[in-house]
Amino acid sequence: MRTRSDSSEPDGTRPNFLPGLTARASGGNWFRGKLPRLFRSPRGQDTVNITSTTDGHHSPKDEEPQNVILTFEENLGLHKYSEASQLLIQREESLFGEITELDSLARHEEEVNDLAEDYGILKRNILQTLLQSLKADANTEALTSAVKAIYQEDKQDGLWRQTDRTRPGWRPNSWRELHDATLHNLVNERMDYPSTPSANQEGQSSVEAHIHSMGRQLKDDLLMVVEVVRNCYPPETDICNVYARLYHQTFSARLRKVADFGLEDKDCQFLLRWVNEYYPGLLQKPALASEINAEALGKLLPPELLEPLEEQYLSKQQHELMTYIRRVLEEAKEMWNNGQEPMREDGCYVSPVAYDIIQLVNGMVTSAKTVLGDLHKAQSITSKLNGLMQSFKTFQDEVMRQNKPNSKAFTKANLGNIEQFRDTLTKNGDLFLEDVRKDCLSVLTDMKESAHMYLLSPVHEVLKPQYRKLGTSDWLNKPLFEKLLVSIQAEIQELQGSKESCHQELMSKFHQEVTVEYVKRLLRGEVKLKDKERQDKAYVTVKNDAERLHSLFIKMGSKEDWLKEILIKIAEVLKLQELPAIQMQVASLGSAFPDLR
Repeated sequence: MRTRSDSSEPDGTRPNFLPGLTARASGGNWFRGKLPRLFRSPRGQDTVNITSTTDGHHSPKDEEPQNVILTFEENLGLHKYSEASQLLIQREESLFGEITELDSLARHEEEVNDLAEDYGILKRNILQTLLQSLKADANTEALTSAVKAIYQEDKQDGLWRQTDRTRPGWRPNSWRELHDATLHNLVNERMDYPSTPSANQEGQSSVEAHIHSMGRQLKDDLLMVVEVVRNCYPPETDICNVYARLYHQTFSARLRKVADFGLEDKDCQFLLRWVNEYYPGLLQKPALASEINAEALGKLLPPELLEPLEEQYLSKQQHELMTYIRRVLEEAKEMWNNGQEPMREDGCYVSPVAYDIIQLVNGMVTSAKTVLGDLHKAQSITSKLNGLMQSFKTFQDEVMRQNKPNSKAFTKANLGNIEQFRDTLTKNGDLFLEDVRKDCLSVLTDMKESAHMYLLSPVHEVLKPQYRKLGTSDWLNKPLFEKLLVSIQAEIQELQGSKESCHQELMSKFHQEVTVEYVKRLLRGEVKLKDKERQDKAYVTVKNDAERLHSLFIKMGSKEDWLKEILIKIAEVLKLQELPAIQMQVASLGSAFPDLR
């Protein structure tokens, strides 16, 4: 029986699950400790062709290239694992083709043992090559040959399964399964000991640094697979998705342990961002997206672990939002109680309440949508906003009820807050739950109406004596309306102070209310239009009043053009004498202005 010296192995870290490996001091390859067998029997064993000489001189044939057949050991030395595997398969078929009876194995024991030993050496070389496949200096030719050898051996396993002949003890050798298990162990080891630390760990917790390091390792390794390793495998192996699934499963398992640990709020948010933002974004990078099916991988964490984390995050965000809003309202209330007036910008009273709250709501909901990967969940941060909006209304009601010297200024400033809130709820409705949005809009409508009433009621009290003269004989015969317009213009000056768009709405409301007062006085019929002359005079008076009233309010910012038309149509009714014509005109008036009372 022939003896062998100790075998040597290629460079690289010896994995714990491969017993009996030793590092070769030089050369980096597996060799058997004996001279190459240059000539073997024609039974499929290792051979190499040697060029012939004649009297020390090369034959003319030597001028032609020679086809050199390398030995098993030489193929190993050149990392030609596929060729080495083919030689072993040839020896295996030759050897076991002669063995027809089980008892005849004893007569071939040495050759069988030699072949088994060679298979062991080849396997260790291939496993070591797989373990080095993700290193930056990986030998891609060796990996390509190793992968080819694995598939050759898998095919040979299949052929042995189809025969009843006495099979070698190493068949099936299941190198495909061993390949998969080796990649699994490789991925586990690289994720357990990331070689790519976080670029900047300052200020990070240990949890953040750990997750970040694993994530960077995953990204770098998948890029290596897509850019380099992929080319060493047949396309049908789909090796990029094989590695992606392994890294996904391994990363997921590590994050599950982190999630089970119980996290601080900061770590909780960071973990959610990796699950819903960073990891999906990483897989969407063009270099990876073209080769990896991210959708098939799914979420890094299952719902039963995600939901408690989401609840913790949302509860914290909601608490911060509500606390901030209460503080903003308290600061405004304190300012009012201290007798201060709101700031002025371009002569208008302004309040930061709405702007500050809107900015925070927008930032928090937008951020939560990214962190959670779900807009509806992010909207739940604002679930208590309608209650705080009601608190804002209560504050405004108190300001108006007490009617302090600075109450009008605060009310005018609040009109700007109301407008900003309303615009945000209308134009950026996706920030809010729908029922919350509707409730808040309803509260804001009430606030605007009550603010208008608070500001306009004292004005109407001043104008009431002049309202009473409308529709009377004096109104028809004297320039009383001119005095009313002068008084209105004087009162409008007192209503200045809210931002331009809010002042326009206030003027529109004032315009409407003055028009209502005018129409009410006309319809009371205190003046008797007994003849056509008085009817015509009433027509002209109302028409002129409509023009002048419209001109004044439009100049002051009102947008209610339609109010003039009401008065002109009423004027046209006044000059009619036939009952049917009056009935038709009144019907037309009601159709054109259904809100008219």
